[in-house]
Amino acid sequence: MTDSKYFTTTKKGEIFELKAELNSDKKEKKKEAVKKVIASMTVGKDVSALFPDVVNCMQTDNLELKKLVYLYLMNYAKSQPDMAIMAVNTFVKDCEDPNPLIRALAVRTMGCIRVDKITEYLCEPLRKCLKDEDPYVRKTAAVCVAKLHDINAQLVEDQGFLDTLKDLISDSNPMVVANAVAALSEIAESHPSSNLLDLNPQSINKLLTALNECTEWGQIFILDCLANYMPKDDREAQSICERVTPRLSHANSAVVLSAVKVLMKFMEMLSKDLDYYGTLLKKLAPPLVTLLSAEPELQYVALRNINLIVQKRPEILKHEMKVFFVKYNDPIYVKLEKLDIMIRLASQANIAQVLAELKEYATEVDVDFVRKAVRAIGRCAIKVEQSAERCVSTLLDLIQTKVNYVVQEAIVVIKDIFRKYPNKYESVIATLCENLDSLDEPEARAAMIWIVGEYAERIDNADELLESFLEGFHDESTQVQLQLLTAIVKLFLKKPTETQELVQQVLSLATQDSDNPDLRDRGYIYWRLLSTDPVAAKEVVLAEKPLISEETDLIEPTLLDELICYIGTLASVYHKPPSAFVEGSRGIVHKSLPPRTGSSESAESPDAAPSGAPPSEQPAVIPTQGDLLGDLLNLDLGPPVSGPPVATSSVQMGAVDLLGGGLDSLMGDESEGLRSDVGGSPAMGGTGFTAPSAAMPASLGAPLSGGLGDLFDLAGGVGTLSGSYVAPKTVWLPAMKAKGLEISGTFSRQVGAISMDLLLTNKALQVMSDFAIQFNRNSFGLAPAAPLQIHAPLAPNQTVEISLPLNTVGSVMKMDPLTNLQVAVKNNIDVFYFSTLYPLHILFVEDGKMERQMFLATWKDIPNENEAQFQIKDCPLNADAVSSKLQGSNIFTVAKRNVEGQDMLYQSLKLTNGIWVLAELRIQPGSPSFTLSLKCRAPEVSQYVYQAYEAILKN
Repeated sequence: MTDSKYFTTTKKGEIFELKAELNSDKKEKKKEAVKKVIASMTVGKDVSALFPDVVNCMQTDNLELKKLVYLYLMNYAKSQPDMAIMAVNTFVKDCEDPNPLIRALAVRTMGCIRVDKITEYLCEPLRKCLKDEDPYVRKTAAVCVAKLHDINAQLVEDQGFLDTLKDLISDSNPMVVANAVAALSEIAESHPSSNLLDLNPQSINKLLTALNECTEWGQIFILDCLANYMPKDDREAQSICERVTPRLSHANSAVVLSAVKVLMKFMEMLSKDLDYYGTLLKKLAPPLVTLLSAEPELQYVALRNINLIVQKRPEILKHEMKVFFVKYNDPIYVKLEKLDIMIRLASQANIAQVLAELKEYATEVDVDFVRKAVRAIGRCAIKVEQSAERCVSTLLDLIQTKVNYVVQEAIVVIKDIFRKYPNKYESVIATLCENLDSLDEPEARAAMIWIVGEYAERIDNADELLESFLEGFHDESTQVQLQLLTAIVKLFLKKPTETQELVQQVLSLATQDSDNPDLRDRGYIYWRLLSTDPVAAKEVVLAEKPLISEETDLIEPTLLDELICYIGTLASVYHKPPSAFVEGSRGIVHKSLPPRTGSSESAESPDAAPSGAPPSEQPAVIPTQGDLLGDLLNLDLGPPVSGPPVATSSVQMGAVDLLGGGLDSLMGDESEGLRSDVGGSPAMGGTGFTAPSAAMPASLGAPLSGGLGDLFDLAGGVGTLSGSYVAPKTVWLPAMKAKGLEISGTFSRQVGAISMDLLLTNKALQVMSDFAIQFNRNSFGLAPAAPLQIHAPLAPNQTVEISLPLNTVGSVMKMDPLTNLQVAVKNNIDVFYFSTLYPLHILFVEDGKMERQMFLATWKDIPNENEAQFQIKDCPLNADAVSSKLQGSNIFTVAKRNVEGQDMLYQSLKLTNGIWVLAELRIQPGSPSFTLSLKCRAPEVSQYVYQAYEAILKN
């Protein structure tokens, strides 16, 4: 009878019966009882109460019974650690057993019992088994070391097991070698810094010898280990490749992929002129093709790996296009992957074949697949110029089928073809326009709108077509709204007379009725552009567009090199490095391919330098004096770009600059001047544009581009806890003038709170009490935030120190001088008046760090007559010391540059009433005097900001 009987429903009181059976004298009965216990344990019953009885059954020669008991032990040792110690003696005894199977079983079980108390008892038996004469025991013990290392790494190192493992790499038995390599690799992964697998040509030779004789999983361990080795020269790389190549014909696909990984890695070191290099390329194709005859799941993994290989070395599979043709019964995930590889391999030689296939696919029933096939036709047109004409006519045939989703995909790819080959295929626009009504997907609608806007001058009824989209403007997706806005502005710039109402309509829809910030911003920019400088508007909106490149979805070269090192693992299926998806990836080392040797990189390789400037040379920018600031702030707005830098920053700066003055002038009154002189510009067909007034945020601090702020934050943005500079106390009210009350004080700002620190001394002969304080209206609305609290009466000759918190929500009146503060203090004797000047830096707020783009735009936008220059003398600090000292008082360094030996600090600060002050501080190293230039929309503040700089830097 089979063992299924043990899993039938169990009755009550069973544990008691099992206990009796386990202690029976009859061997057969014992075995039956243990089987029942294991069955109960398997279905999730708690049989831990039987622990001592089951452990007693260990003392047996029957291998089957022993295995069952060990299985029970592994399961319950964790919950019963004290009981588990009872089993230790048996383990130690079993490790001396004459039967190697029992010795190995004992070691294997020991490794699986994860109980700290027991581990130290297991060291001696494990040491013996690592030196056992039977290879089966040694190979089991090797894996046990890795398990033990996971439980207690320190113990394994102290006991010297790692050295024993390293010795096993030279073992005579290939399986022992493979397990030793697997164990060391496992340990090395969790301790990337330890150099455990210290590979050298001798040990590599031993691994390669073992490779031919061990099991398939052993071969995978050894191949993975070889892939981490760095040969010293191309000859060693070639000899390893020669000895690994036979693995390509192995039946196990994992072995094949591991071998491919080793070869792809070491090929980097071979010169392309070698005959062997060509032979190796030829040998790599057949095994990859063979993988595609496996079951679909394996095919998918193989295809994901082939996708990487084709991107790295397309020449390997360039003649194997046919195997990637889709079979009717392939699952969708295989079909889509094959399509992708077909396009990567498409070339002039095979394009006719590929297009015939793709056209066939576009008539299939699977919607996702058809979409991808239509896209693929477009990608072929972009990749192989000679085929573009044929691709376009194929797409037109597909549009004629009037199948909705086919038409939509075709329009999306035709847009890209227009981008790649301008002024070549525009004759098909008429056909596209006929299908306008059937488009219901955002991407297709956006593509069609782009085409109408871009070629408005060739389409007679372009305005009607775009108007038809406007009717449901608010129901469209953002993508379509943005595209529609741009298209109508393009149309207006091409045909100003007929489309003025249309552009007014779309601009007001975008700016006033929309709550999408991207759409509003783009609307405002166009509106301002059109209303101030139509010529500039034409240059921006109708600018020459760069051609699109053929392979937009290539994996970035450094990531591709890393993924090639992970062929045959999950990373190669996800196309992401392990660090992106492994939880707690402390042990992940970033791998990379060895540096290329021999011949120069071929043009086919995607990471060859783009023609033109070599990647290291960046074109130098020599700014004119007037634009110096702009360029200085412009130099490193993003991470370094390899290859010729893309000219984006100028566009961004332009966009920012448009809003530079805009944030204020969009508020209303100030834009009057702007309107009056625009009037009807002749280039605009006599339209009088008005800039819309919209409630824009008053704060200039809103950064325009996220992310950069953090990169350039020199020391954490928010005011440091040490607080800003506090001047020493001075006498404000002498005793002579206040009937014996003397008041001295100073102002301070600590972590965003302003306070007036007072020292009150009674120099009269009578007690003073009932104190109160009041401020007159002042320039920044300073007022006491709490009453003046002196808890006990002030006796003669007594002094009391108080910190009075202040806020800035009091009444405002401009004073002269600006920082003048008039104070009244009352006590039981009289009311006394005095005035004092407060230092402006107590009003510098903690969020006064302006984002770089914003700084540049604002600096340009503030008129030059608002700029004031000052000299700060006798200040022997260097730029870094200056920067950190000022930051303590909330004057933030936005950028730092060195120009012709001078350090330039660009700084910003914000006052409590929202006024921004921008500064440029020039420091000549070795010279104790600095030049400070200040720009501010309220220039009367500059003098006091300069005084604050002096006070902070000189104290």
